Amino acid sequence: MGATLRALRALVLIAGFHLLGLVLLCALGAVDWAAYRWAPAGWALKFYVVSFLLAVPVVRGMLLLRTPRDEEVAGIPVTDADEPRLWAAVRELAERVGTRGPDEIRLTADMNAAVTEEARLLGLIGGTRRLYLGLPLVAGLSDAQLRAVLAHELGHYGNSDTRLTGITERCRVHVARTVDRFEEKSGQTIAKERARQERKSAKRVAKGKSAREVDTTGVGFTYRAMARIYTAYGRFCMRATQSGSRRQELAADLGAARIAGRDATASALRALPALDSAHEFYLSSYATLGVEFGMLPPRGEVFGGVRRLLDARAEELAGLREALPDEPASPYDSHPPTAERVAVLEALTDDGRGAEEARPAFGLFTSPEAVLIDVEEATLAPEALLMRRLDWPDLVHEAMTARYVQDAEPVREALGPAAADAEPAALLRDFLDAVDAGTAWDVVGRLPRSDEAAAATGRAAREFARSSLRRELARLTTAVLAADGRARWQLSWSDPASLHLPDGYAAALPAALDAAITDRPDTEPLRKLLAG
Repeated sequence: MGATLRALRALVLIAGFHLLGLVLLCALGAVDWAAYRWAPAGWALKFYVVSFLLAVPVVRGMLLLRTPRDEEVAGIPVTDADEPRLWAAVRELAERVGTRGPDEIRLTADMNAAVTEEARLLGLIGGTRRLYLGLPLVAGLSDAQLRAVLAHELGHYGNSDTRLTGITERCRVHVARTVDRFEEKSGQTIAKERARQERKSAKRVAKGKSAREVDTTGVGFTYRAMARIYTAYGRFCMRATQSGSRRQELAADLGAARIAGRDATASALRALPALDSAHEFYLSSYATLGVEFGMLPPRGEVFGGVRRLLDARAEELAGLREALPDEPASPYDSHPPTAERVAVLEALTDDGRGAEEARPAFGLFTSPEAVLIDVEEATLAPEALLMRRLDWPDLVHEAMTARYVQDAEPVREALGPAAADAEPAALLRDFLDAVDAGTAWDVVGRLPRSDEAAAATGRAAREFARSSLRRELARLTTAVLAADGRARWQLSWSDPASLHLPDGYAAALPAALDAAITDRPDTEPLRKLLAG
């Protein structure tokens, strides 16, 4: 479908939104007329009030024509002087696509690339074009793959996709606004009715009568019914426009393959789901490991450190690239399934460009480390920028140690007020004293338990308690050894962090823990290890 037909379809959908409003207003008017002719005066007045209340959101949605501006994506704009090689590559690709290049390139912290255009007069007049390029995405791509991604995004300019986005978005925004208004009114009506019934029930209780159950069934039904009508139209608009969006993505893929090469474009698409998963895992397991305790990795590594994970898990990521997600396409998806897009590309004739040298995409940047720091400072919250910065090995050790100390809080609470301010070593001694005194089982009984453990009785309950006692002793011992420097958490980019114990401890510690949880506990082996 050409740009003209897509623009016409978008205008028809907007006109349909206003036509729907007129139809509903006419229907409300017809109901009022019927009430005027045949209903008693009291009922007719109620119909008039309800019709007026329902008509307000409809008219308001039809008259609010301005589409709210999108929030500016956090990042840093880079000029030709800042990144000449990147700008040169983008201009070259735009020329080969046959379109005007972006007016601004903004580097972001997202695992994504995107283009926008501030078109005017419903897309008839082009406006400022922006290219958003996520540095974590750049970190996982080769130079050829990045060029393919850029060619794909610039293809949206060439196909007028970005100019027509505003028209399509306007229809969606109008529908969403109207639905939200009706749902808000429904919620307010239910809240008022609930409050009325609660006041009435309170008066009954004050008179010595039984309270009645609050029942708001059916309240706000007319508002919800109107919301459902607009929601149905919104779904129709989504189905009508998103099918076109999927065709635009396939067209942009083919354009990128023509310019950057079939294999580079297909491999970039294969890489995207794997990189997205790796990035999420990196953020949760590495970059934010110490945030809870006020710690962050070195400057530039919050988003740049994902390169270390990608290098260490290259084989694992290669497997993910081969096993593409083949999720079923929804009529509301804006992109076709990745497997479908890759299949279309790999079915193309070999263009002979598959053997090109794989250079890192960051080679297009003058100083990758500098832009990573700049993006970090532009996107992190002010409170995050004030956190302590530690090298990766120290960050992992201190964050894991702090987490183990934090996890011992239930034991501190179970031991009572005397242990409230105890350091981990003193807390462990108190716990071992409770074991020797035979009161440890009472302490364990005050710890959080699973439903299965809480329901257990007899010998089963004793074994659950024994397992809990061993776990808490091991956790506290680990915290103490790590806090005083005898044990150290080791950073690994390919596996979870591991605890390095002093010589002899790895063999002696399990036996010492086992001795402390028997029916006749012996805490001496564990105390000797801690004293050593």
